[in-house]
Amino acid sequence: QEFRERSLLPVAMAGIQNAKMNNGTDHPLIGFGTYKIGFVPASSNTANQPGHSPDQDPAEIIKEAIEVGYRYIDCAQFYGNEKMVGTAIKASGVPRKDLFIASKVWGDKIYEGEDAVRQQFERTVSDLGCEYLDLYLVHWPVPGKHVACYKVLEQLLQEGRVRAIGVSNYTIEDYQELQKEMKVKPVVNQIEINPFLYRKKTIDFFQKEGVLLQSYRALRQGKGLDDPRIRSVAEKHGKTAAQVLGRWCVQKGIVVVAKTVKRERMLENLGVFDFTLDESDVSTLDGMTTPDTIEEYRALYFKCIVRDTPLEKAPPEHHTVTLD
Repeated sequence: QEFRERSLLPVAMAGIQNAKMNNGTDHPLIGFGTYKIGFVPASSNTANQPGHSPDQDPAEIIKEAIEVGYRYIDCAQFYGNEKMVGTAIKASGVPRKDLFIASKVWGDKIYEGEDAVRQQFERTVSDLGCEYLDLYLVHWPVPGKHVACYKVLEQLLQEGRVRAIGVSNYTIEDYQELQKEMKVKPVVNQIEINPFLYRKKTIDFFQKEGVLLQSYRALRQGKGLDDPRIRSVAEKHGKTAAQVLGRWCVQKGIVVVAKTVKRERMLENLGVFDFTLDESDVSTLDGMTTPDTIEEYRALYFKCIVRDTPLEKAPPEHHTVTLD
């Protein structure tokens, strides 16, 4: 294992490439996700599954990710661990200006309105030990509430409390609703993107809009890595299945949010910048999405836009959204 880590380290430390956001600033093409590290939200779809073994110090996991080269740290109110992330950031010794720290405001505060969103922002920056955030997102487009929330983010941007603002889990229709009233275009939309859920129409729309896409579950939380189609591409390039999934995203200009609690995997996930998938590889991976996975996405979307809000008990009628 030690030899493998040494062999991976030069690739990892060679430098993470950047994408350009529509505000003219750089965004690292790969980041470290902090979901389920040290805390699992009660309303999580996998609330009974801890994100790491009991003997692991969660703050040390995040500190280790920074040490091996991650600079974009993906956080959220919902993750319930921002104070722990702040401890890890401080312990890492990496200057704040060298980090790209993002967070998201959750549905309960979005539903409650402006004061709640502002209070949550103050708690987030306090817990993270930061005076500002590089990026702040609306986590889910809560019906009837998300546009007002985004306007608060626009105010925080104007006040210099955040460097950039964006959205997460927005469909084309959610964005079009926001577009009618927004003053500042979102720099990013964070959604699930991987070969098993490749919503090409949605991806093309946001990329044409100049909205950078971030992918969570880019590596499918380790599920599907044994798929023979992915394995075949990996063997062809002398890479791992996880690296193939990461490369597939970055080659499309999509930011990867990678999550793992193992140092070896942290290093492995960074190794996506030293090879290129050819047309046949991309074609194979592009063709893996099935109607079942699209239906799973639809069910999750309508569940999550009202999760932890009073709308759960009386959800609004499902509106039309582009699923593919």
